Amino acid sequence: MDNNLFYCDVDRTGLLAEFINSLEQYSKNQSEPIYIIKTALGVEESKYDGIYDFVITILIPNHKIVTLNYGNVPDDFEDFYDDWKDVLSYLVKTFKYNEILGRKKDWQSSCLEVAEYSEDLMNVEKFLNNIKLTDNTIAKQANLLISLLTGSINDVERVGANIPQTLLDRVKQKIILFDGMQSRFIYGEVDKDLVKIQGLAGTGKTELLLHKLKETYVNKKDSKIAFTCHNRILATDLKTRVPKFFDFMKVQEQIEWENRLWVFNSWGSRRDENSGLYSYICSYYGLTFNRYMDTGPSFESLCGTAIEELEQIENISPCFDYIFVDEGQDFGVNFINLCKKVASNKVYLAGDIFQNIFDNINEQQIDCDYLLDKCYRTDPKTLMFAHAVGMGLYERPVIRWLEDEGWSACGYKFSRNGNNITFSRNNIRRFDEDNSEDINSMELIASPRTQIGDNIMACIKKIKQNNPTVKPEDIAIIFNRTSDIIYNLANQVEYFLAQEYQWNVCKGYDVKTREKDAIFISNINNVKGLEFPFVIGVEVSKINRDITQRNAIYMMLTRSFLTSYLVVNDINTDFIGRYQNAINFINTNGFIHVQEPSKQEKQALYDNIKIQANQQHRSLEDVINEVFSKYPTLDPKEREAIQGYVTIKFKEPDKEENEIKAYTEDAIEKHLERN
Repeated sequence: MDNNLFYCDVDRTGLLAEFINSLEQYSKNQSEPIYIIKTALGVEESKYDGIYDFVITILIPNHKIVTLNYGNVPDDFEDFYDDWKDVLSYLVKTFKYNEILGRKKDWQSSCLEVAEYSEDLMNVEKFLNNIKLTDNTIAKQANLLISLLTGSINDVERVGANIPQTLLDRVKQKIILFDGMQSRFIYGEVDKDLVKIQGLAGTGKTELLLHKLKETYVNKKDSKIAFTCHNRILATDLKTRVPKFFDFMKVQEQIEWENRLWVFNSWGSRRDENSGLYSYICSYYGLTFNRYMDTGPSFESLCGTAIEELEQIENISPCFDYIFVDEGQDFGVNFINLCKKVASNKVYLAGDIFQNIFDNINEQQIDCDYLLDKCYRTDPKTLMFAHAVGMGLYERPVIRWLEDEGWSACGYKFSRNGNNITFSRNNIRRFDEDNSEDINSMELIASPRTQIGDNIMACIKKIKQNNPTVKPEDIAIIFNRTSDIIYNLANQVEYFLAQEYQWNVCKGYDVKTREKDAIFISNINNVKGLEFPFVIGVEVSKINRDITQRNAIYMMLTRSFLTSYLVVNDINTDFIGRYQNAINFINTNGFIHVQEPSKQEKQALYDNIKIQANQQHRSLEDVINEVFSKYPTLDPKEREAIQGYVTIKFKEPDKEENEIKAYTEDAIEKHLERN
């Protein structure tokens, strides 16, 4: 598998081959991002007066930026290098980095270096030590320049000119850099009509699609491009986000909506061909359009019917050149094949390899072109602990187990000694000058039920004491229930925060969104896709082997950048003892050490998951609310009307949750289509 942290767009031939290979090995051994580029990524060659063939630029965070001449043609190189510095200065000014970097003469002298090829370069560690930056201010300047040269543009207002003094401030002012795998997706090309990118939640798949979209729109001048997803609300959000993103990236061209670029959901309306990909295809080719019905064929089967109709047409001319599909796991093979059939060049498909810890990671998901297995949001120790709790890895029998390919796809390294197995994750630099591995990113708190509110407040006090610059929006409180108990606790916390700190709260289960200057309080149904520096997860009930409950705990714990607190009812004596020991072990050793189930045990747990998945029923209200969380624009009256409609259909939750969810989503989509 490719080294995800290493990026190289230079041919490894001649003198450079051994040097580049040595840098790649160093990157792999030290988990150090390294980029080797010919010219600034994402910048058209027309910005340069001429391209000098014998030059590479080496970019490593917290090191000087080295431009290496290996051609021994001084005049040609000097002309190129002058152009190269002009392009970099142009980028600095365009994206307003000069507000942080200051005078061009100063940052060029402190951050840039020219080198010529010599045998001394073969001593990679010596070479890197010589260009290492020890001054934090200059290192930050160099990292900002690297972000420009790799196309990973940062908001200068967020990054700021000062050097952050606390870990929390480093989180907020982090200079975001694409890793090697992400850069290869944005700037590379795969000679296939379907290019798949898969990754864990929080690996930035949508952001990468936006960058690839920008590159395609700018560089493929006459192309027609569609950007789609399953959910109507997400599609609306994307249509708002794309022009803002283009403006932020300083795209010079105006977006030609519904001429060169379409952003819409996958279905659409018969009345408006530009409302969805399926409706556009039906209109373009004169196919039979089918809408959502109470009963009848699924969207997937109708896509199959559309393919059959297309095959009856001679000499089909593609209606798009490129199609981008977000949340690809929501679609079946017929929809993807329909996209391929109507796109002349490529379909880009981004999906979540592991929507929840009980998903079956299959060969089709792992067999992708770009696998994002590095999580830059959650501390590796927290992620390991969350998987351990969610999958019951310290229990006998375990609740869930992956095959070797699945563990690898999720970013784990593992080794066996008999039936004992060790899991670990590479330490990655999540923040500038990162030493976050030194912090305890996970705390388990046992609490009597009557004191859970007090313990939540104690967590908030601790966060404030340890992080003087913390703001209310940096903290989330997530309950793994939707009962009156948690609503009463939320009210209790709200009163405490108002009295003690004059802080506001944002109750996500009411407003379905986040608010500035307010602590976010919600149940588990409204947190997918959200992230916070600090998360306080709360389980007020008995923790059993229920897969829905375990997956919810996993989701709560992995919302944090820095620290997750898990407050549990102290009736869970065995759970608390077992997993407090697990936290201590992970914090001390940096890995998980457990027993691997036998083949018979694995088969039994797979069968048990299937049984639970078929029999598991939350309350009807919980299931409906989970679907509502995807549609934040619905007002309370609309939600009430739709819930009543669904409740009549399912008087008791005697159907599979997926059936209830599908029916609820259909009801919402029909309502939105009518209105």
